[in-house]
Amino acid sequence: MFVEETTDLKGEVRGRMYYFCSETCRLTFLRPEEELRKLKRDTAIALVLATPLVILAMVLPLLGEALGWTFTKEMWYDDLLAYGGFLLATPVQFAVGWRFYRGTWDSVRNRMANMDVLIALGTTAAWGYSTIVTFLPGLFPPPRLTYFEASAFIIALILLGSYMQELAKGRASDALRKLMDLQPRTATVVREGKEEKVPVEQVAVGDLLLVRPGERIPVDGVVADGVSSVDESMLTGESIPVDKGVGSDVFGATMNRAGLLRVRAAKVGQDTALSQIIQLVEDAQQSRAPIQRLVDRVAAVFVPVVVATALVAFLLWYFAGRGMIPAGKDPFAWSLSIFIAVIIIACPCALGIATPAAIMVGTGKGAENGLLIKGAEYLEKARKVTTVVFDKTGTLTRGKPSVTDVIAAGRAEADVLRLAASAETGSEHPLGEAMVREAQARGLTLSTPSEFEAIAGHGIRARVDGHAILLGNRRLMESTGVALGPAEEIVSRLQDGGKTAMILAVGGKVAGVVAVADTPKEHSAAAVKALRRMGIDVVMLTGDNERTARAIARQIGIENVLAEVLPGQKAEKVKALQAQGKVVAMVGDGINDAPALAQADVGIALGSGTDVAIEAGGIVLIKDDPRDVVASIQLSRRTVGKIRQNLFWAFFYNTAFIPVAAGAFFALGFGVLLHPVFAGAAMGFSSVSVVTNSLLLKRFRPDLTA
Repeated sequence: MFVEETTDLKGEVRGRMYYFCSETCRLTFLRPEEELRKLKRDTAIALVLATPLVILAMVLPLLGEALGWTFTKEMWYDDLLAYGGFLLATPVQFAVGWRFYRGTWDSVRNRMANMDVLIALGTTAAWGYSTIVTFLPGLFPPPRLTYFEASAFIIALILLGSYMQELAKGRASDALRKLMDLQPRTATVVREGKEEKVPVEQVAVGDLLLVRPGERIPVDGVVADGVSSVDESMLTGESIPVDKGVGSDVFGATMNRAGLLRVRAAKVGQDTALSQIIQLVEDAQQSRAPIQRLVDRVAAVFVPVVVATALVAFLLWYFAGRGMIPAGKDPFAWSLSIFIAVIIIACPCALGIATPAAIMVGTGKGAENGLLIKGAEYLEKARKVTTVVFDKTGTLTRGKPSVTDVIAAGRAEADVLRLAASAETGSEHPLGEAMVREAQARGLTLSTPSEFEAIAGHGIRARVDGHAILLGNRRLMESTGVALGPAEEIVSRLQDGGKTAMILAVGGKVAGVVAVADTPKEHSAAAVKALRRMGIDVVMLTGDNERTARAIARQIGIENVLAEVLPGQKAEKVKALQAQGKVVAMVGDGINDAPALAQADVGIALGSGTDVAIEAGGIVLIKDDPRDVVASIQLSRRTVGKIRQNLFWAFFYNTAFIPVAAGAFFALGFGVLLHPVFAGAAMGFSSVSVVTNSLLLKRFRPDLTA
């Protein structure tokens, strides 16, 4: 039994959870760095000691047979395998592998057989039989064969798989740490007319804060004075800054881009939006229950049955079957041979590597395809996904605005774009940057404006090449008396398509309209089609307005849209889907997606996204391609399929020959008795078949046809 203490952000214990699981699975819940270092050290030792044994026992005989070498059949070579194997395998078995004996003891005390029992039983049977053959060769007829390499290599392989999984999962706490790092450390408070720098923890509700351009807003509040544009992308995921004026709500950790703001603090400490997101991530991660392994459940029955069968066979032959034992055979040695044969033929070593072998190959193949899978549980869950929820900005779309339309009204199209881009030269606003990029891409020569004025919430006023330029929205044109005329219909049509329409007026007359939008990624539509073909529902989740969200969804082929969702509500939307019995995969790239990624059954983060999203996700898509969501689910299904096949073959080899090993066929007069040597060979073939079947995953190719 293992105990996990859960703590809050201040390190105070919030509760304790108790787990009845294997020593190996303990690392899933208790992941101190010193334990991980110990696992790394033990894995390295096991590999160093087991590799020479594999070469001696498996590689050299194969080479010898192919090249005609004879030394592999000589007595000194058998002695080298026996005594050398004992010296190399014993430290692996009882020093490195002590964790499995400790886990077995805990299992016995709690009366729950688990993987540690399987591993300890199987490897001890192989090591014990080999040791008896080495030092008491007279107990068994020749040839003298040992299986030290099997016990040592299986322990090394299991430890390697555990280390690789824990190395990835051990970074989960980084997500919370990086979220907290976004919180400003200090704030400028105006008290009695004087500015004062104070730690952000000392800010109280009602304090007046001064936030200069380029600074992060310390806490949630309301703008008391000033106008500016605030970059809320780290919170909302939307790339276009939001215009703020008196009375506007602002959020802690967002970036003030342009003007000077005076903000009245409304929420501080644990009540801020960022702190709420941190708490949501923490709660979702702690509430995820460990996956109950099929092998552990079967082991609870299989292991006691095997041990009981071996003991019964030993006792029956020793006490009741003496008359059937051939003359000249010692009854104890005969009965012990049958006991060992049953244990070895039923050795669950193949069961021990059935899952990690497939997981290692599957995750390796995923990495080749740009899919980083942090642990076996994510592969297991991904195959059951029935609904995929996509964040919009940066996930299905490119994440930054670009010019989509340039419509002339009285001037040439190129001149409209040139004047608009020239007016925005040097602007830090994403819409202006998009126009400048488009003009440069078209090879247009831009001029430097002689005058420039940003009008918060409306647009800009500038002078370019002697022309008075106005560039902005309807409100700017109305406030300056510029008649839209035919441009009115153009602007409405563009806005209905989810685009931001910027009207260009030259000398007080409309000259054209430039449309800017966050466009879908190249393969978003193909990914959605492929998922629907697989029978998976697709939902788009965004904080954007309904009209823009619907326009993007139509282009991609998504019918289910959840728009205008606040950052703290995304995890709630995922919970609501889960409450309907759906297995949900959440795909996102922003900080605001982190709680939903953690809450979902499978969180899938884009590698191009924020570090927080990547840490909160269980699967990371390196190539920033939505089609990789399809590939990850297909890989999950294929890998779990291999695990099931492995378990079937492992059980087949483990159980099919148990009656033969127990001497049933010999007692019935067929004269067939499975010698421990052949039992060991069958055990080895079981492991080989499992590994070989797992290696077939290397042929995996995702089917991305829509």
